[in-house]
Amino acid sequence: MPVNRRDFLQYSAAAVCLGSLSAMAGSGPSSKLKLGLVTYNWGKDWDVPTIIRNCAETGFAGVELRSTHKHGVEIGLNSQQRADVRKQFQDSSVELVGLGSACEYHSADPAVVKKNIEETKAFVRLCQDVGGSGVKVRPNGLPSEVPVEKTLEQIGRSLNEVGRYAQEFGIQIRVEVHGRGTSEIHHMKTIMDVADHPAVAVCWNCNPTDLNGDGLQKNYQSLKHRMGTIHIHDLTNDQYPWTELFPLLKETQAESFTGWTLLEDGNVPKDIVDTMRRNRTRWEELTA
Repeated sequence: MPVNRRDFLQYSAAAVCLGSLSAMAGSGPSSKLKLGLVTYNWGKDWDVPTIIRNCAETGFAGVELRSTHKHGVEIGLNSQQRADVRKQFQDSSVELVGLGSACEYHSADPAVVKKNIEETKAFVRLCQDVGGSGVKVRPNGLPSEVPVEKTLEQIGRSLNEVGRYAQEFGIQIRVEVHGRGTSEIHHMKTIMDVADHPAVAVCWNCNPTDLNGDGLQKNYQSLKHRMGTIHIHDLTNDQYPWTELFPLLKETQAESFTGWTLLEDGNVPKDIVDTMRRNRTRWEELTA
């Protein structure tokens, strides 16, 4: 089969460990920021052609496909279906940034943790097949019956396991700052200190908890050296200090940082496409 430019970059990059992860994700540490969409929740009812069309029309350069949505890009796809998804993105101007799983590793039940690890590995294989560069995972809470330190270490060790596996496929594991307790930045830093594999990076999630303690700048600085992707929200409101965040993003020099700022929002507007256009305008103002 002929190899196009995107395939060449991805597979060539997979040959080298840490440097490969940066190249594979589509950017070097000093590259400019890029705007993409997460299908949660604005694109949850769109199939792949609709996602591509709406992103292209509104200036969104990439997309993270959240699992369980109408696009149907799931681990149960056969090889032909995976090839079809890959081709649709290759033939478009929209990049498949990655897949958004709901895999998590905080459970007090070892069997549940193991199941989530194996599911993550399945998403890694799917991500490579469809042409993405990373899989989003998450911590999702702190079981009350387990010491906090034990749970944080368990999450970190699980991330190292899936990170080692993902590296073999040239895929980045992107750990969303997420969950009750686990979204606290000092807990997230503890997790990432344990999860020291170079294929494991942070997905900053723009949570209210980012402002706790000493505030956004200090919290961001504690994780910026592990940054991979950013989940932003509707930029047309001031519920998060966007004017404080974007200068921090522009200064981020982590080898793992892809430059992707991916918009997701739980509130679905009446006219999603128009709201995407307005977010693109605001994003351009913030990145100017």
